[in-house]
Amino acid sequence: MPEAEKWPKAVERPRTAVGVPGWSESSGPCSFRTRRIFLRSDGSRLVWWSRHHRKSLRPPWEREALAAGSLILRCLWMPGELNWWIGTVFALGSFLFGLGSLLCLLPELAAAWSIDVRATNMIFFSGSIPFTLAAYLQLFQAANSGDVSPETGARVPPVRRILLGWEPRNIGWLSCAAQFVGTLFFNLNTFDPLIPGLTPAAQDLIVWTPDLFGSVLFLVSGYLAFAETAHAWWRWEPGNISWWVTFTNLLGCVAFMLSACFAFVPTQGPDPTAAFLSSAFTLLGAGGFLAGSLLMLPETAG
Repeated sequence: MPEAEKWPKAVERPRTAVGVPGWSESSGPCSFRTRRIFLRSDGSRLVWWSRHHRKSLRPPWEREALAAGSLILRCLWMPGELNWWIGTVFALGSFLFGLGSLLCLLPELAAAWSIDVRATNMIFFSGSIPFTLAAYLQLFQAANSGDVSPETGARVPPVRRILLGWEPRNIGWLSCAAQFVGTLFFNLNTFDPLIPGLTPAAQDLIVWTPDLFGSVLFLVSGYLAFAETAHAWWRWEPGNISWWVTFTNLLGCVAFMLSACFAFVPTQGPDPTAAFLSSAFTLLGAGGFLAGSLLMLPETAG
């Protein structure tokens, strides 16, 4: 079967007759095109998926042909693959967020490890840095994914490196951009608690507000990435590892959003139950992102 490539960004070409090269079919959520078929002159078809092109992944049928043991061994060390770095760095940030949440939920454990509140907040802030780095690498990757020739379907590399890009009609780029901006809000959200003597009003302004904005952007990003992989606003594809990557990330985004809803501090001071639920959902969100990040490794190893 042919290799996955990308469709031209400018024009959606009409269906072509057999034997005449051109883009014959397309599908995707709303006006986004996440799957296209290029008809070659010999009658063969070349299939393009948005996520596979954006992340330079092998077609699913090639990846699934590899033995599980070989796939796991490849996952351990792939420094030449940008996707491996993205997944690994995201996993590090997720682990630190999960550790900070666990210490909030189990103060006895924090006390046994001699970790006070400030040290716990520092763990959260340390976790936000890998999130931002991995999110930027993913945005850089999307901005430099290149194009394809409308005549041959062959990949056309970018003329020069692009730091951020601007592709609002590209669902993959939109997802990466929303996630990157969301991580910047999380940097503020996790750094500001390190400031001593914050009043409840100040906590809501400089801690909870960026938490809310960051969580909303993560939720938007997670859903766009899921729709890009599913080629629809919703689809159940448990046999597709890319679907699991985006689905577990989306569940993590939902949990982060719920955590932000419970993180609001009333004027009379923090509510213990709300604080517990906020930490619990942060732990679940970190778990979702950790699962998605680790799944990116075998996805890339293929």
